[in-house]
Parts: sequence; structure tokens; C-alpha cells
Amino acid sequence: MTELATSPTTDRQPTRTRWGKAARLAGWRALIAVPITTLVSMLVFWLASVAPFNPLAAYLGPRFERASEQERAALAEQLGINDSWIAIWGRWVQDVLLHWDWGFSRSMSRPVSEVLVERLPWTLLLAGVGVVIAIVVSLVLGVAAAQRPGSLIDRFATGLAHIAQGMPAFVVALGAIAVFSLALGWLPVAGVSRGGAEPTWGSIATHLVLPATVLALSQVPWLLLNIRTSVLTALTEDHVTAARSRGLPERTIIWRHALPGALLPFVTVIGARLPELVTGAVLVETVFAWPGLASAVVDAAVSGDFPLLAAVTVLTCLAVLLGSLIADVLYVLIDPRVDDA
Repeated sequence: MTELATSPTTDRQPTRTRWGKAARLAGWRALIAVPITTLVSMLVFWLASVAPFNPLAAYLGPRFERASEQERAALAEQLGINDSWIAIWGRWVQDVLLHWDWGFSRSMSRPVSEVLVERLPWTLLLAGVGVVIAIVVSLVLGVAAAQRPGSLIDRFATGLAHIAQGMPAFVVALGAIAVFSLALGWLPVAGVSRGGAEPTWGSIATHLVLPATVLALSQVPWLLLNIRTSVLTALTEDHVTAARSRGLPERTIIWRHALPGALLPFVTVIGARLPELVTGAVLVETVFAWPGLASAVVDAAVSGDFPLLAAVTVLTCLAVLLGSLIADVLYVLIDPRVDDA
């Protein structure tokens, strides 16, 4: 009776231990994220200060040539352009932390917060759909290839991965436009609606197909090859051999016994590929004129728009750190053998 009474507590203890490890890991990563994000934001302001672009000329546009030296000097003093980059960075950090004010974007002539609210959801939509497509395609093809090594599906999957691995995202994007938009006329070329009309859910979904698929193909090679190798390794483990000896169907062996263990490195690779996903999203947005942050980043870089550049860079840095944290936390929760050290 004593053993029966204490067994539920004993069974729950490993789960509590894993959640404790995950919480400690999240705490340490949060502490590390502060200095990393600070250094990244400082680097952006320094790079913008040494860039060969005149922010005052970008702010005034055609009026720059007509303005006198006194007018230029007065405006530069008013905007704080002549201050050192560290002073500009300090004021920006103070406004963000104390007032949640991300500054005013000179390149967009709007507050940075408005630019982020308007454009960030489009970037998140593209990146989210792209990564979902990449995961689904990689799992289906990778598992099928591992299930039949050397078969036609295996050669097709690995061949597709190696070909896509050597092709930049913008090349794939241009090829997709040439084939599916210009030659076949199946899908729209760019934007989120036709002829400047107000976007609808239907038009957004239609215009999302090509950019999301291209973005997914840029991530498929690494995910597909990883899951194929992991499943091949899992199929040789003792518990899978034992499942086969019990006469279980091959589908059950693959999806219930081999795949769960193979997903551990797969989750890690997804977290590691997040920086590349962000970079690929910027390139894909530019090619397909997707109304995300890509064009705003380009304009901000050309015009030396300190606040917008810093905001986008900090958010990107936090997204990369968050993706890595999620992958590691899932690894700890799924596999009880992982130590949080």
C-alpha cells in the first residue's frame, strides 16, 4: 500500500524536474539577452554614424540643395544629428525604457511605433507561414526518404535538398515569378492585392503563396536532411527493434517510436535556422514587394534613420534569441536526459 501511495508522486517528479530545468534555462537566457540586445543596438547606432549617407539630406529631400548653411546647421542642431552616436543612442534608450517611445522615423516621416504596428504583422505572417510549410514538407519527405533508403523518393528528397541548398532565395523567387506568374499566369507577382485595391483575406492568401513557398524552400534543405538522418538513426535503436519484434505495423513504428526521438535534433535545427529565416524574409519581401519591414529597413539604412534601424534590429535580435530559447526549452521538456547546465 505504501508503494502504491507514493508512486504517483514519483511519476510526477521527472516532469517537475524538467519544468524546473526549463524555467532556469529561460531565466539565464533572459539575463543574457539584456547585454546582447544592448550591444547590438549600440552597434547599429555606431554603424549608422559612420555610414557615407547624409541623414539631413535624406530628411530634407529636394529642399536640401536650396537650404542655406545656416538653415542646415540649425535643423541639424534641432534634430540632434551633429551629436555623437553614443549620445543619440542614450537618448533613444531612455525614451524607449521610460516612455516606450521608439522615436520618429525620418525616412518614413512617421513615429517608429506606427511603422512597426503597420508592417510587422505582414513580416510575421510571411515568416510564420513559410516556416510551417518548411516543417511540413521536411517531415513528410524526410520521413518517407528514411523509411525507404535508396528508393526513388529518397533520391528525389535528397536531390531536392542539395539543389535548393545552393540556390539563393532571391534566385528562387525570380524563377518562381517567371514560371508561375509571367509564363503560366497562375499566381500574382507582388503585393497583397491587385491594382491597388483594398486587400481581402482571399487576395492576401493568393499573394502569399509564392513568397511563403520560396521562403520555405530556402529552409527545407537543412530541415529535410536533418530529419532524414535522425529517423535513420532512430530506426536502429533498441526500442524500435523491440517494436518490430512485437509485429507492429511499419507506420506505427515510424511515427510513434522512431519519430519522437528524431524530433529532438530537428527542433534544435529549427531554432538555429531562425536568423537565416529572418534574412530570407527580408530578401523575399523585397522581390515580391511584400508590405513588411524589408522596404522600411532599406530606406532607413540609406537615409541613416537611427531610430527605425535600431528598433528593427533589436526586434530581430530578440526574435532570434526567443527562437533559440524555445528550441532549447522544448529539447529539455521532451528529453529527460538533457541537463540544463
